[in-house]
Amino acid sequence: MGRGKKNGSYLDKLAILGSNLGLERIKSLLAALGNPQGELVTVHIAGSNGKGSTAAMVASILTAAGYRVGLYTSPHLNSYRERFQINGQEISAADLNELLAQISQAAQRVTRETDQEHPTEFEVLTAAALQYFNRMQVDLAIMEVGLGGRLDATNVITPLVTIITHIALEHTTVLGNTLAEVAREKAGIIKAGVPVVSSHQDPEVAVVIAEVCRRQGAELSMVGRDIHKGEISLDAAGILCNPRGKNWHYKNLRVTLLGRHQAENTATALAAIDILREKGYFITEKNVRQALGHLSWPARMEVLGTEPVLLLDVAHNPDGARVLREAVKSHFPGRRVIMVFGALSDKDVKSMASILGPLCEVVILTRPDSPRALEPKAALPLFQDQVPVVLVEEGIGKALELARQNARATDLILVCGSFYMVGAARECIV
Repeated sequence: MGRGKKNGSYLDKLAILGSNLGLERIKSLLAALGNPQGELVTVHIAGSNGKGSTAAMVASILTAAGYRVGLYTSPHLNSYRERFQINGQEISAADLNELLAQISQAAQRVTRETDQEHPTEFEVLTAAALQYFNRMQVDLAIMEVGLGGRLDATNVITPLVTIITHIALEHTTVLGNTLAEVAREKAGIIKAGVPVVSSHQDPEVAVVIAEVCRRQGAELSMVGRDIHKGEISLDAAGILCNPRGKNWHYKNLRVTLLGRHQAENTATALAAIDILREKGYFITEKNVRQALGHLSWPARMEVLGTEPVLLLDVAHNPDGARVLREAVKSHFPGRRVIMVFGALSDKDVKSMASILGPLCEVVILTRPDSPRALEPKAALPLFQDQVPVVLVEEGIGKALELARQNARATDLILVCGSFYMVGAARECIV
């Protein structure tokens, strides 16, 4: 995993404890580290789906414009190091080990001196990102929310611009049982006077975001109202789109990510870039075209083989599954689909099965490498009514081999369902 055994063990122990939303622990930890977040210029991004791709777009454009840009995302596919990048380069194992050793000591000290519990895994990682980006003197840090927003560990920053990508029902036991409740949690990252860019939202979500922006005195720009995706065309290399906003219009803009949904993410990212321009950052159209025309974001509709097509995507909730289904139908029409699927037990697998199952001729159920993994046999009845052939192979490498045995050269093997499973599958392939 690209990290020392000691620190790997430390994070693994914290991971077992799970998440525990709240800001007191992270604030105490950061205070013990000298409040590195106070020195950083940031962009903050929340949402249910698309936030990773949008964050990568913003970071890539700023990098192309000559800035030193930190990017903090989660979860990772294969290594914690993926979560900490500067200008596309992951943190070194040595630097991450040193950071975690420092933060572990600070966390233990804070825990001894207060009545607070030990910081969670995500809080430790967030503190590490803020400390690392401050130490490396980045010009901007793009910070992606982990879960929710209002009580997420990243919500200790006051950014130059706030981005909210598409919001869907997710983590309902924590965030709420309705779209409006989830939206209120995610809109909790909106700060007084900080401009907000939102992707297109369902009406009840849009109402909540607009209400919070009014209350906070934050100017809101929304895709579908103030920002437009424009016409979209697809090919094997990605999409061509024509996004436009109040002050900008890009014609025939190449984005090297697959799926119509990436036009939405592109428009959202470009609206944020326009706000950064207004704040004095020098970013040209050439920078935008260079960055988006060479963008790579692993396991987001990522093609790793051609005969048959081998497609990896981290869709892990019903909204992501719907986007994935449409992208497969658009980019690979008429192909027979063999799907390797593994999910976590807290996900809405029944809905995902009803969305993705009818796309497939064969589904092979496997087990993500996580203590929260759903037993493949438990998913069996959810897919059997949807798919002609459903098989179980718990080993991910063996599941991929079984998929190849069932596939012809003209078929498509789709690997999805969980970051953990797709990350392990990707490690078997590349």
